[in-house]
Amino acid sequence: MPCLNISANVSLEGVDTSSILSEATSTVAKIIGKPEAYVMIVLKGSVPISFGGTEQPAAYGELVSIGGLSPDVNKKLSAAISSILEAKLSVPKSRFFLKFYDTKGSNFGWNGSTF
Repeated sequence: MPCLNISANVSLEGVDTSSILSEATSTVAKIIGKPEAYVMIVLKGSVPISFGGTEQPAAYGELVSIGGLSPDVNKKLSAAISSILEAKLSVPKSRFFLKFYDTKGSNFGWNGSTF
């Protein structure tokens, strides 16, 4: 059930968001070792964000997962997701923060219940 929520201050108008969602889904699933069927990606654009005192392209993400996260996995995820954002949205890797949450199944709802 990994869920990656990304907010960026760049416009998504004219951007092929389907390719970003697809690439992010497969990347998260592969690195964490979870089925793609359980991966959710949320991508929001045109979000007011200031990073380092400027409003140049920047993004913030949070990834929640029931297990599968570790310092090594988190590094790989950070590298992979930042590469996608740099290539697809022109957000430099140096202007992207990604926060990781490893949670229990009882803390995450799905299908009218919890995991």
